[in-house]
Amino acid sequence: MPLPLDGIENKYSVRKCLPLGEGVFVCWMLSYLVRLSAMGCCFCSELYKAKFAMPYREGGCVSALSIEPKTAADAKVESYLKRFERRVEAAPPGQCPLTTVASYLETGANQTCGKCVPCRDGLPKLSELMRELANCQANNETLEILRALAQMIRDASDCAVGYEAAQVTLDALDTFSEEVEAHLVGHSCTQGMGQSVPCETLCPAHVNVPGYIALVGEGRYADAIKLIRKDNPFPTACALVCEHPCEKRCRRILIDAPLNIRGIKKMAVDQVAADSVSAPGRLPDSGKRIAVVGGGPSGLTCAYYAALMGHSVTVFEANHLLGGMMRYGIPAYRFPRERLDEDIRAVLSVGNIEVKCDVRIDAVAMAKINDEFDAVYVAIGAQLGKTLKLENGDAEGVVSAVDLLQKIGDGDYPDFSGKKVVVVGGGNVAMDCARTSVRAGASEVTVAYRRRQSDMTALVEEVEAAVAEGVEMAVLEAPARVEVDESGHCTALITQPQMIGAVKRGRPAPVAANKPERRIEADVILIAVGQDIDVDPFADFGMQAERGSFVANGQLESPNLPGIYVGGDCQSGPATVIKAIGAGKVAARNIDEYFGYHHTLPCDVALPEPKQNDRTPKGRVEIAERPARERKNDFLGVEYGMSLEEAEQECGRCLRCDCFGAGCQVDGRFQYV
Repeated sequence: MPLPLDGIENKYSVRKCLPLGEGVFVCWMLSYLVRLSAMGCCFCSELYKAKFAMPYREGGCVSALSIEPKTAADAKVESYLKRFERRVEAAPPGQCPLTTVASYLETGANQTCGKCVPCRDGLPKLSELMRELANCQANNETLEILRALAQMIRDASDCAVGYEAAQVTLDALDTFSEEVEAHLVGHSCTQGMGQSVPCETLCPAHVNVPGYIALVGEGRYADAIKLIRKDNPFPTACALVCEHPCEKRCRRILIDAPLNIRGIKKMAVDQVAADSVSAPGRLPDSGKRIAVVGGGPSGLTCAYYAALMGHSVTVFEANHLLGGMMRYGIPAYRFPRERLDEDIRAVLSVGNIEVKCDVRIDAVAMAKINDEFDAVYVAIGAQLGKTLKLENGDAEGVVSAVDLLQKIGDGDYPDFSGKKVVVVGGGNVAMDCARTSVRAGASEVTVAYRRRQSDMTALVEEVEAAVAEGVEMAVLEAPARVEVDESGHCTALITQPQMIGAVKRGRPAPVAANKPERRIEADVILIAVGQDIDVDPFADFGMQAERGSFVANGQLESPNLPGIYVGGDCQSGPATVIKAIGAGKVAARNIDEYFGYHHTLPCDVALPEPKQNDRTPKGRVEIAERPARERKNDFLGVEYGMSLEEAEQECGRCLRCDCFGAGCQVDGRFQYV
């Protein structure tokens, strides 16, 4: 199972700024091996005594200076530090979070200069106590000593090497309190702890990534699509717009860089259209009827797997066409509509799926559906745009970004010829609107964002693409009010400059700077600050909602409403296509179990035998895009595909973790359906 270790790993990676020893290469290498073998290590105290007992000489001749490093190892160790950093990035230094903290402390102990006692002597002892806790050898008294020692080191250490390591320990004891309790009382880790195939585990749909990479590598594109479709019925969508969380801990990082998994998937669907690959046959009809409210990625995924299991499905969609935010939230230049239709046709080709578009569900309609169907899956997405409480925020020319993209989804493209457009926000929707405005003929496009560009939640490549197409990033600018003319039309966005401040909830928060307001001319202002969910009609029916989204348990069951399930963006909050797909698959499986079945869906694709790992470091193949000067003038797809040679090389970099290492062990795979 994926672990909530990102905070610790980020702090762990920060320690790359310090050599893992006193500059002596042998000591550094020892600390590197210590982390791998999970054994404690600290420097000999005599080393510190020798260092700090050196006499200080006043006056006399100044020693000759040298441009050479202090030690010969300093000049050579940098490449090894990079390898150490990549190892931490690829895999947590301990599957159990407590082991990760112990490894972190061992590194900290090896970084001490030895000047102050709390750091020099305290960190090794703290590391030892944490290792006892991680090894289930501690008791409550040990925990009390550990916490007290960490507090002392935090308060008494001379520099960040000591006090930050201690603060991480204290934070971890609170963050992972359930894990601490399991180690103290049950003398074991919590259930599900252990290594698994990282790409498969981190994919919300748990697709067999190594399998389809091997198939693409052999040119078996149709089989690759079949294997993807076993867990994800939208191979084309995820080949073009997935945020590829599967790459985050790709083991190939240990050698060079993560595989371009999305690019490999794109190679498959570019060679063979998804709707040309036949869907699996349906299981015998069960006689059960399922209503799916919402025809987006989550709803259609549920419909696809439920139909394959033999159930009859009816999809109710409020818009003119199916696709949800894939059609009404992602511009065509990122996801051409004909490519989306390939996936949708493939889903519907299963049969036993009835589609009813232009149907809005209110409380009365929901009650009727609940009476007529054996189970209901609500997946309405997050299709309402959030607004800002600004003076003149409702002026003419101030438009919701979501509303703009909604119209484009139905083919109603805006004409911004000669206009100055300002987009407020820093997420993917903001970038989509900015790049759409460029293509709609705007003379100037500016993105106003109250944080730094590095804080934007949009994909880095989307921000870079927008800048390449001529979009100006006005960062650290918080919207203050909208300036209007006599007719009530917006003429400018007035912003209050910001400065970056203290970290809150994981990232630096902006605060107002003592600078004059800025006036950004605007004929159109697009508000892209988030999305809301239309929960009211369903709440009136009886579904529970909290903070603007639906409530459900881990099985996506709506509380106190048997047979009603809810998932996707309307339950999790606005997220990604692949997360919505994963929720739809979970809903289909659990509805099947609710009916009393336990259907399994075969996938008759023989995987290639694994080849010996290619251990030669190679560069990662990136997906090229059409030149900015060309692509900004149309809504055609912006990405090129891989060549055959590029795809073969990229597939050849896969280490086949499904066959080597944890993937071939019990519980080494994270799969279902």
